[in-house]
Amino acid sequence: MFIKRLEQIQLTIGVIFLCIFFGAILVQVVSRHFGVSVLWTGEVANYSFIWAVFMGAAVMVNKKEHFNFDLLAKKLKGKSKYALNILIDVILITFSSALFVHSLTALTTFWNYQWVTIPALKMGYVWISLPIMAGTMVIYLAAHVFMNVKLITVRGGE
Repeated sequence: MFIKRLEQIQLTIGVIFLCIFFGAILVQVVSRHFGVSVLWTGEVANYSFIWAVFMGAAVMVNKKEHFNFDLLAKKLKGKSKYALNILIDVILITFSSALFVHSLTALTTFWNYQWVTIPALKMGYVWISLPIMAGTMVIYLAAHVFMNVKLITVRGGE
């Protein structure tokens, strides 16, 4: 239940930022058509797209719709398949954990940098998307590992 709710929140945030992205692009196109330069639209589009992609990436990890090679997984069954899933998820947890730690460093280093066109906004608001993505990936992957371990013990590797 917690995982589904977290995914729903993250997906909603991603969709909101995707809408902001499209809105900024629309304002940019219309303003250029009328010969007016609206400088902030480029930054808003870039940074909202970053948020949309990172939130979507974490959700795709939870749904197991991320990029993967499944040749071996399609050939395995039962306990072997669950064990392979656990191995893959542990590798992804390791990567996501490292990403989380290093993204916190980037976040603290660049928090006070300012946007070029909107100096009142700090880059930290953009960079915080990285640890959120990596942290939720770890949560999702840990839930997958737990589920696969449960399947191995309950089903006995059918």
